[in-house]
Amino acid sequence: MNVWIFNHYATAMFVDQGGRHYSFAKYLKEFETQSTIFCASTIHNTDGIIEMGENIYKTDEVDNIPFVFIKTPRYKGNGKQRLKNMISFYRNLLLVAEEYAEKRGKPDSILASSVHPLTLVAGIKIAKKFGIPCICEVRDLWPESLVAYGILNKNHILTKLLYKAEKWIYKHADKLIFTFEGGKDYIIERGWDKDSGGPVNLAKVNYINNGVDLDSFHENSEKYKIEDSDLSNDHLFKVVYAGSIRKANNVQKIINIAEIIQKKKNDRIIFLIYGDGTERESLQKYCRENGINNIKFKGVISKKNIPYVLKKSDLNVVQLFEKNDLKKYGTSMNKLFEYFASGKPTISDCKYGYDLIKKYNCGLVTDNATPEQIAENIIQFSQISQEDYETYSRNALKAAQDFDFKVLTKRLDQIIRK
Repeated sequence: MNVWIFNHYATAMFVDQGGRHYSFAKYLKEFETQSTIFCASTIHNTDGIIEMGENIYKTDEVDNIPFVFIKTPRYKGNGKQRLKNMISFYRNLLLVAEEYAEKRGKPDSILASSVHPLTLVAGIKIAKKFGIPCICEVRDLWPESLVAYGILNKNHILTKLLYKAEKWIYKHADKLIFTFEGGKDYIIERGWDKDSGGPVNLAKVNYINNGVDLDSFHENSEKYKIEDSDLSNDHLFKVVYAGSIRKANNVQKIINIAEIIQKKKNDRIIFLIYGDGTERESLQKYCRENGINNIKFKGVISKKNIPYVLKKSDLNVVQLFEKNDLKKYGTSMNKLFEYFASGKPTISDCKYGYDLIKKYNCGLVTDNATPEQIAENIIQFSQISQEDYETYSRNALKAAQDFDFKVLTKRLDQIIRK
């Protein structure tokens, strides 16, 4: 089998040798399937770029996984430049696919993955031209996400056009994969399923969440250790957050929680923040000005260092969300599965539909919790018995095993072969 994977933002997977589609390509080989990943020449959220010269595309490979880089213009932020980048990827992908197929042969199927829907449209069009099936993978609901976060008005003409395009994609895809478990719920609520008179057959809807490559995770935890006196201090109860520090990540709430715990004079609990973003400097300034000294910003570390850090934590904190209508469909946060793999419990203030922390009983979820409630939950976790703590840890490891990319890739292979 020969499968082409379209993911605009998979360029970082080439650089890091990790991520969802890198892992799929890696393990599909065990099912005698060769994957080629098509992605943009720009690297999302960085200044990095794959130099193309005058060429419209460039090929390279890592770990025997072929990558095809599609020429796209640089951009910053989420404005017109990024939209231009998306349109350029879509147009050039249509051209490159035809030329690449002439040189290397056409694939047996295409897996086209969002975030943005133009990649899915390109996948459907190219597959139709080649006379092969296209599997559309939905990792983000456009325009529903834009509406939920107030970026678009639900009644705006652009929003209505995007809904119409979304419906077209779901109708024409040969198979659909949602990375969150409530994909069918969303289609039914939109009235797009056949039982509601719509064009979408729910039988073609599948669910494959994000996951973790357990072999790589455990290998990296031993191979890429870092010297950190806080991590190695067994007398501290270490609460870890690893991820972006932007407004959407609501790291301010973690600081508020730390401040509450400090006022309770609990000197054993310390918060360790790993990552960077536009809010980091202002949050550090807030901590200095308010004398909050039980939280430390550790800065950016390599993704290969993350497993070691998480295994040295005592409690992991997921992104603390503000309430919106998307959470009822479930979540597919990458860091959640790394948290599970660490074998440490996770705390959250957002109960999702199909909530995995609740399902596996591998942490504590208090929906829409105040900073005071989360602070009290963390204090309780720092005082539970060793037996109870180990139960949470075993449950976390069980969750990680169920979402190991070896398991997820087997499910994907079955979908491809059907």
